[in-house]
Amino acid sequence: MKAAPARAVPMAALLAALACAAPADTDPIRTADPYARGYTDDDFPRVQELAPGVYSYEQLRSAGQERFTTVSMFVVTAGGVLVADGQGSPEETRRLVETIAGITDQPITHVVVCSDHGDHTAGNSEFPADARFYAHPTSQAVLQATADNPIRPATAPPVVVPTELVEFAETLHLGGREIRLLFLGRAHTGGDLVVHLPQEKVLFMSEAYLNRVFPAMRSAYPSEWVAMIEAAQAMDIDIYVPGHGFVDSPEVLAEELETYRRAMVQVIEEATRLHAAGVELGAAVEQAEFGDLESWSLRSSQAGRAIGRVYMELNGELPPG
Repeated sequence: MKAAPARAVPMAALLAALACAAPADTDPIRTADPYARGYTDDDFPRVQELAPGVYSYEQLRSAGQERFTTVSMFVVTAGGVLVADGQGSPEETRRLVETIAGITDQPITHVVVCSDHGDHTAGNSEFPADARFYAHPTSQAVLQATADNPIRPATAPPVVVPTELVEFAETLHLGGREIRLLFLGRAHTGGDLVVHLPQEKVLFMSEAYLNRVFPAMRSAYPSEWVAMIEAAQAMDIDIYVPGHGFVDSPEVLAEELETYRRAMVQVIEEATRLHAAGVELGAAVEQAEFGDLESWSLRSSQAGRAIGRVYMELNGELPPG
């Protein structure tokens, strides 16, 4: 790992990012498409202060022809900064690090890998070399396998393998602030961690919550994912922060989390219907109908993967928990 340069984002750019993002729209267009919401590429990164010292960070990424946001969260304390999820490349994670440096002189001391997928980890080598990296054992194994892959290109960015493991729960006390790292169950990756700030009632859910993005299930545990969302909904939370899609007002985010839970159920039920009818997977992908979800971001690229993953679950082909 190398330490990222500690140069700050120009103050004018930082203030512009904060100004365009906060307060969140109270009645936004319910979509993950930034252009449908009236944003341009120059409006990102989008930074919001969710509670004193607690910030969301949204940066655009591409998936084919579509653009949507990847969301990180960072917590500024008198004892250092904790970052929940990096971004998808060294360049974009460096931009996140520089944005943090424009807000505080405190160093980044803790990084939590909530999702082990590359769009949240590929730039982790840009965090300070002495930061402590946390992950669920499942995610640590995934990242270790990636690092050990003999055909990994030599030009690929270094893989940071976390050494601090969180199997169920870990409570940190950083600069007088209580921060809980929790595993609420297998969801999008199988090693999904969330970051809970109990005093502020904020829960960063990473890729377990995709705000108006079609359920992405290439490594998911569909039914367990629904149960994990329900566990999060049962907590005393004011602000649920997604891993993709927009960070809206607390009220909208809570509504959209329930919308997302129902979307997960809808996808599972449609795949189950086709499976019960004996429709083979290829035909099921063509025949599946998702109603309102047809207009969600990434429907074209993720629907087939979701059907396939539900079929695997129904066939008993997923690894046991």
